[in-house]
Amino acid sequence: MAAGEKEKRSVQRKRKPKILAVINDSCTGCSGAPICITECPVENCMYEVENPDAPIFNRVYVDALLCIGCKKCITKGPMDTLLEGCPWDAIDMIPLEDFEEENGTLAY
Repeated sequence: MAAGEKEKRSVQRKRKPKILAVINDSCTGCSGAPICITECPVENCMYEVENPDAPIFNRVYVDALLCIGCKKCITKGPMDTLLEGCPWDAIDMIPLEDFEEENGTLAY
């Protein structure tokens, strides 16, 4: 059952994650049907935004304060088939320390 069919999490987490999802330049927004948004178990963690480099495609944005580092957005299906997660490898999971070094400390 996809996360979109389950109730999504909406309560504040109890601790900082060790890793965060970060969207890279490969994101095309899956032509308006991004699987990562469906698979994410946290409400409003991932959402579509306009892509200034390619206006016909949207991009996905990850809210670093909501990301729990669960990796559901990058999970591959059985035998590495692209049944779940990002088909374009447009999501990088990076350590929280690296993210905070570049973007500043997150307010939890």
